[in-house]
Amino acid sequence: MTRREARALREAEAKASKRAGKTRRDAGQELATTGGNEPASDSAGASKPGVAKLQPAAVTEHEAEDKAHAAHAKRRARIVFEADSVRSKPAPPHSDSEDLAETGEPDAQEAAIPPELLIGNPEPKASRAGRNLPAAIGVGVVLLGVVLAGLFLYEPLLVFAVVALSGIGCWEVARATTHAKTAVPQVPLYLASLLLPVSAVLGDVEALGFSFVACILVALLFRLMEGLKGAVASVMSSVFIISWIPLLLSFALLMLEGENGQWLIATILLLAVANDTFGYIVGVLIGKHPMAPKISPKKSWEGFGGSMAGSMAIGACAMVFWLDMPWWTGVILALFTTIAATTGDFAESMVKRELGIKDMSNLLPGHGGIMDRLDSVLFVIPLGYLISHLLAWSVAVL
Repeated sequence: MTRREARALREAEAKASKRAGKTRRDAGQELATTGGNEPASDSAGASKPGVAKLQPAAVTEHEAEDKAHAAHAKRRARIVFEADSVRSKPAPPHSDSEDLAETGEPDAQEAAIPPELLIGNPEPKASRAGRNLPAAIGVGVVLLGVVLAGLFLYEPLLVFAVVALSGIGCWEVARATTHAKTAVPQVPLYLASLLLPVSAVLGDVEALGFSFVACILVALLFRLMEGLKGAVASVMSSVFIISWIPLLLSFALLMLEGENGQWLIATILLLAVANDTFGYIVGVLIGKHPMAPKISPKKSWEGFGGSMAGSMAIGACAMVFWLDMPWWTGVILALFTTIAATTGDFAESMVKRELGIKDMSNLLPGHGGIMDRLDSVLFVIPLGYLISHLLAWSVAVL
C-alpha cells in the first residue's frame, strides 16, 4: 500500500473510531440512566427484555455503519490515488524508431488509460509508427546516398563513412552506459573505430582479428590506469561496444574486396531496407500478435512474415540480375538476413530497456541516434558475409 493510500485509510479509521467511541458512550449513559430507575434483573435473575436488547442492537447498528463508511473512504482514496498516478506517471522508455510499428494496436499501457483520466488534448502522433516519417525518409535517403556513392563512385568515402558511423555509435553507447553508472574509457573505442575498418581494407580477416585483440588490450590498460573500482563492468562494457559496432561494421569492407563486392554489399543493404519496409507495411495493416512484448511490443509475427516474404522476393531478383547467381541463393540469403535483422532490432531494444532510455541519442531527426538505424544492419553484415561465401562455394561445387 502506498503512503497516500495509508494516510487516507488512517484518517478514515480514526474518524470511524471516534464515531464508534461516541456511540458507545451514549449507549453507556443510556444504560446507566435506565439502570438507576429500574432494576437490571427481576427476582429470578432474568434480564429485562427492553434493557437487555438495547445495547447490542445499538452498538451493532453503529458498528456496521462505521465499517461501511471506512470501506467507502478506502475505496475512494484508492480511486483518487490511481487517477493521480495515471496522470503523473511518465511513459516507459521505448524508442519510437526501434519497432517500426509492426502491430496495428496501441501499447497495452496506452490502452489501459481511460479517456476521462487524460489531462488536456494529447498531441497526435506523426504516424502509426510514432515517428516523423518525412524526416525519417529524408535522413534515410541521405545516408543511403552516401553509402552508394562510396560503393560505386569513390571507395575512400565508404571507408570514411564506416569509420564515422563506428565512432558515433561507440560514443552513443558509451554515453548510454552512464545510466547504469558504468564509466567506459572512450579513447580505446575511437581507436577501434579507426583501426578495425582500416585493417579490414588493407589486410584481411587475419588483420582484422589481430587489430580486434589489440584494441581489447588497449581498453583493458586504459581502464586499469583509472583504478580497480568498477573495473570489471567497465572492461566488459568496452569489449561489448568494440565487438558490437566497429568489428561488425568492418565486415562490410571485407566484402568490398571480394568479387562483385560492391553489388554484394548493395544487395545486403537492400535486404535490410526491405526487411524494415515490408515489416512496417504488413505490421501496420494486419499486425496483431507481438513477437516479444516485454522487449519490443510493436514487433508482430505478421510483420516478421511480411519482412521474410518481401526480402526473399528482393533477394531472388538481386541474385539473378546483379550477381548472376541462381534465384534460390537469394532466397537463402534473405532468410538469414531477415532473422539477423530482427535479432539486431531486439538486441538494441533490450539494451535500451535495460539502461532505461528511449533512444541512443537524438542526432538523426525521425530516427533517434545512429545506433537506432544501425541495429539491424550490424547483425546483417557479418552474417551476409558468411552466407554469401558459403553460397558462392556451393554454386561452384554444384
